[in-house]
Amino acid sequence: MMQPDAKTQLEIYRRMSLLVTNDERSRQVIKAGRLVMPYYSYRGQEVIPATLMTLLNDDDYLCTIYRGIHDMLAKGMPLKKLWAEIAGRVDGTCKGKGGPMHLTYPSRGIMVTTGIVGSTMPIANGLAWGAQLEGKGQVSIATFGDGASNIGAFHESLNMAAVWKLPVVFVCQNNLYGEHTRYERSTSAARIADRGIAYDMPGVRVDGNDPFAMYAAAKEAVDRARRGGGPTLLECMTYRFHGHVFGDADAYMDKAEKQAAIQADPFPRYRADLIARNIATEAELDAIDAKFAAEIDEAVEFALKSPFPEQNELITDVYGELA
Repeated sequence: MMQPDAKTQLEIYRRMSLLVTNDERSRQVIKAGRLVMPYYSYRGQEVIPATLMTLLNDDDYLCTIYRGIHDMLAKGMPLKKLWAEIAGRVDGTCKGKGGPMHLTYPSRGIMVTTGIVGSTMPIANGLAWGAQLEGKGQVSIATFGDGASNIGAFHESLNMAAVWKLPVVFVCQNNLYGEHTRYERSTSAARIADRGIAYDMPGVRVDGNDPFAMYAAAKEAVDRARRGGGPTLLECMTYRFHGHVFGDADAYMDKAEKQAAIQADPFPRYRADLIARNIATEAELDAIDAKFAAEIDEAVEFALKSPFPEQNELITDVYGELA
């Protein structure tokens, strides 16, 4: 099994720290009434993007979903531009017109965020096809939830990617719930990874809360795509600590199961492991955490001081140039 070196292990922690701190601050800001916005917490799922994105280049493509801020931050989206966008301000990545569900930052390969379930996959295929035609060795990543594996676009995209051997990795973040519905109540297959068999591609189920297992599986998939071997379906098992959307009472979630998942939180567990194996000291990790807390403070204040878009932005980037 391919293992990350010490430097990469620390980089995975750095990205996890950023994601955990950002999610906690997002919920605090909403609770305090400083921002009013839809928010889909990714807390509990940080290992998946924090590990995967260490294997990608800036020009590799990412297509993610409304519960995808962790994917984007791990890929390199700047905090100030992110926060300005979710606040609906002109200094945001989309000049305040995209909001928290439609973020993009192409200079880091963050091509699209979509609120349409299952739609990341055909878009990622298009980007992968372009990369294949240009021969630049870029890889395209489509992230999605377990519920999206029942959408027609999932099956069409996997079939096309396999037929054309596209350099794409389909990353299912299986947190056991599709919106308010538990996995087994809506999905007949015991394992989403098994669906790769029907399309003649590797289907791999991995513990998405284990950085080492996640790294090994993701590296094999990314390397395979980059060398022209075609697509891979990764099913990354995880658990979300909160309801579908912020404010959701999550009464449909099994309380004992949820509590067990929170107690097994991969972030403090990985932190303790790094210290125990002398990869980093507690003081070094504390410094990383404090750095991100300060940077997010700055980003929130930057966003709230940024102006709202002017009225003419309503038709900018919508219509052609007016005469």
